[in-house]
Amino acid sequence: MNDIAREAGATKPRLYRQFADKADLYSAVAQRMADEVYTLAVSDFNFLLDAPVSALRHAISGYADVVGRHPNVFRFLAQSRSTPEDPAIAPPLDIGRDIATRFATVAKTILDSVDADTSGIEYACRAAVGALLAATDLWLDDTELDAGDFVDQLTTLVWGLLDAFLQRKEIDLDGDVPIFMTLAKLKAGAEPAE
Repeated sequence: MNDIAREAGATKPRLYRQFADKADLYSAVAQRMADEVYTLAVSDFNFLLDAPVSALRHAISGYADVVGRHPNVFRFLAQSRSTPEDPAIAPPLDIGRDIATRFATVAKTILDSVDADTSGIEYACRAAVGALLAATDLWLDDTELDAGDFVDQLTTLVWGLLDAFLQRKEIDLDGDVPIFMTLAKLKAGAEPAE
């Protein structure tokens, strides 16, 4: 907390007036990073017009850009997530939960448009974001891996997780075909013949 107060140019008591406790501070930092990731990666992007793999690459590139601008913040979040000083303080998984929840909302909206079974989508999105966060920790420790390689590797991994979920639901979504085209085919196939 002393380091954080010093970096913020504030005193430790002033920092404690802004946040109820360490968990509140961790949550605020995680929320700010999640908002920045969402703004950069998703908010103005139309996933329906792009192919799934390309859309994922766009989102993961935005995420990597935020991590690249704030690597120590992500190290702080990863460290606080894995080694809380006080076992009574809940680890701040807020960034992962928030990104996964937003991701699941987008995915569910897309799949609902063709009346697809979306049960379990939250698990698939949590798994995808969990892989992303775990790999981020590895990327920050690997000085040899540049952002482009990180994005390439994670795009393939996350698409594999999501494709496995879709295959289990018997949804064949080509990763290289624009989503709206696949959805149109699915919708046409689901309509009863006259």
